[in-house]
Amino acid sequence: MTRKFQVPPSSLSIKLPASRIGFSHTGRAAARRDNKQIFQQRAFDALELALAIKRSGYNVYLSGEKGLGRNRFILDFLSPRAEKMPTPGDWIYVNNLQEPDQPLVIGLPPGSAREFRREMQAAIKKIRESIPAGFEQDFYIRKHGDLIKEYNETRENLLSRMEHKAHRSGFSLSVDENGSLTLYPLVEGRAMDPGEFEKLESEVRKDLMQQSNRIMEALLGLSRQISRKEQDLKENERRLDREVAGTRIDSCLKKIRQKFSDNQRLMDYLENLKQDLLDNIDQFKPRDQSTETCQDMQAGGADACLSRYGVNIFVQHSRNGGVPVLVEDNPNYFNLLGCIERETEMGAYYTDFTLIKPGSLHKANGGFLIIRAEDILAQPQAWEGLLRCLRSGRAEIEDPADQYEMVRTRTIRPEPIDLDIKIILLGSDELYELLLEADERFGKLFKVKAHLRESTPRTRESIRNQSTDLAAIAGSNSLMPFDREAVAALVDQSSRIAGDQQKLSLKYSQLADLMVEADAFARMQGMDKVNAGSVCRALEARKYRLSLYEDEFMSEYEREAIKVRTQGSAVGRANGLSISMYGDYILALPHQISCTTGVGHGGIMDLEREAELGGPIHTKGMMIIKGYLQNLFAQNKPLVLSGSLCFEQNYAQIDGDSASGAELAALLSALSNVPINLSYAFTGAISQSGAVMAVGEVTRKIEGYFELCRRKGLTGGQGVIIPRDNLAHLMFNSQVIGAVKENMFQVYAVTCIEEAMEILTGTRAGKKLADGKYSPGSIYRLADERLQHLAHLADKQVPGKRKKK
Repeated sequence: MTRKFQVPPSSLSIKLPASRIGFSHTGRAAARRDNKQIFQQRAFDALELALAIKRSGYNVYLSGEKGLGRNRFILDFLSPRAEKMPTPGDWIYVNNLQEPDQPLVIGLPPGSAREFRREMQAAIKKIRESIPAGFEQDFYIRKHGDLIKEYNETRENLLSRMEHKAHRSGFSLSVDENGSLTLYPLVEGRAMDPGEFEKLESEVRKDLMQQSNRIMEALLGLSRQISRKEQDLKENERRLDREVAGTRIDSCLKKIRQKFSDNQRLMDYLENLKQDLLDNIDQFKPRDQSTETCQDMQAGGADACLSRYGVNIFVQHSRNGGVPVLVEDNPNYFNLLGCIERETEMGAYYTDFTLIKPGSLHKANGGFLIIRAEDILAQPQAWEGLLRCLRSGRAEIEDPADQYEMVRTRTIRPEPIDLDIKIILLGSDELYELLLEADERFGKLFKVKAHLRESTPRTRESIRNQSTDLAAIAGSNSLMPFDREAVAALVDQSSRIAGDQQKLSLKYSQLADLMVEADAFARMQGMDKVNAGSVCRALEARKYRLSLYEDEFMSEYEREAIKVRTQGSAVGRANGLSISMYGDYILALPHQISCTTGVGHGGIMDLEREAELGGPIHTKGMMIIKGYLQNLFAQNKPLVLSGSLCFEQNYAQIDGDSASGAELAALLSALSNVPINLSYAFTGAISQSGAVMAVGEVTRKIEGYFELCRRKGLTGGQGVIIPRDNLAHLMFNSQVIGAVKENMFQVYAVTCIEEAMEILTGTRAGKKLADGKYSPGSIYRLADERLQHLAHLADKQVPGKRKKK
């Protein structure tokens, strides 16, 4: 009677014939010809659109679960395109000679920053040597001598006139080193000394003083002419110094100016540099002192002056390297947005333009920056800084601590750099939804979502392409060649990971890990190629490593500390299947579900919900069961009963509706008093119409129950009942398939609860007849009669109600 529901061994899994692999081993596999990511066409098209739009705000969020190779996918997509794009320019910081606290940023052609700094260093060194040498040339000495001579002649002439005028008035004129004038009265042709002057009578002294003042007033005009001539001399000397030094500076900077003549910003800086050098020309002039100490001081002063003209290479690129593609693995504030470092000198901190350091945002400017969303969201300051830069279109470098200090310390404010960059965030779809809802800036700045799919249909073409991808993985990881049988086993494992016979998983990281482990097993056995046996051993070893908890639970089943019967029968009891995630391992454990019913108006109580162990989906499943019962048995009478459903020996949270089929079976058994064969386990979700619907991880659930039956002893009568819609999801291991082939274990597929009850009890569920009753002897007939009886008993228990005569 149940044979029509039995699933043949050929439908329990899918196996790729090795002959379908188009190469003998991965070492001979040809590279995939098409340059499109055919498995991820949706994401590929989204990225192409993002690259085509040059406007701001069209950054990308690459959405996909871990294991899909998000990082490799985006790098494979961007790298060949980035190589063909024009290389962005270099950036340097230089001293702002007018505002030292605001360093200037200058853009240079790609690959020229290092060359510019080298030539600037050579030019400054040449200036250091050339300017002092210019002051020692004959031209300068002669011109400077002429200026001094002219001044001295004029000065001597004026002094002579002053002395003559004073002598004619009876006085002698004395001029000291500072240019101060003193008049002394003449006595018999000689100047009177101060002692003699003091011996004169007061009236005579007074008269001489008045004469002296009148003469001094007359001489002051000539004295002022001497001062003007001295100022003219200094101005002429300064002009001569600037002329000689300016010629030398222009000569030293000529090569740089010619090479970067089209960079007006750089030309302006060089002109400012020249003027600043001329303003500090005294640092280069020879001193009168000739001792070694003084010479060292002079050299130190010039070097300190020249250090102001250094070049800080902020960002540089190779000339023909394309645009940068950077992955920032640690996006903290400084790594992402740059920083201003500080050094200590005599216990004090200081900084300047040479201590400005770039972040990955600056290094990737002009190209692409890849960041994992969860990494940057763990750094709130970095996330805020990134959004701020993207919104303004400029990358500013500042100390984040400045925003929280009450008193700001003096520092520098580097000129910001204009941004031309695409940010690619890698993250899950849940995180994308969270960001979209929580931060309106995110939706405005990341307008392109590229969504990676987790699987692809298993077709001849997709098998061929995945085989080629597996060969590429083997090559990139320096693994031994995988023969065609091993590749076929990997393709089948891909379908198992996808949980579907008609799909291939795109979680290449899991397949790559399996290949590395299979390669290790093959090497340990001294093989020169990896075969299917090595792949199977790697799978078994992985299961052994991860299944410790499962083995411990199974031992408890064997000892019957956890009671799940795999033989016999019982009323109101059924075996259900469940899974739990422990890290990256799916733990599959069966559970016994029990149901009790009796007189009352309480309905069916969900003990898991009452104990706060049941999740909302499980609660919904229970409500669907109640709706199904009402549809079956409450059309012509009230549904009056009291009962409870529970998972025996369950002490953890449970959710999902995959056990609702087994729960309904236990309930129908309790109502009809028809025992359920406990050799079977049942998994499937129930609709209100009684349809058995597909559930998740059906393969692991069945393998868990099979392992329990194997440990307790296979009788040939054990098996599982699954939704027919889950047939395409079966990817059993060889042990289960072998047991089914030997008729030691059965798998049944059903579409409705009636078919499941027929297998579980050996009794037909029943059909509704014209009189509103169900088929005689059927489960529904017995359950309906029991409900009528319970309703009658409940009616008699109502106080004050009397039977009419």
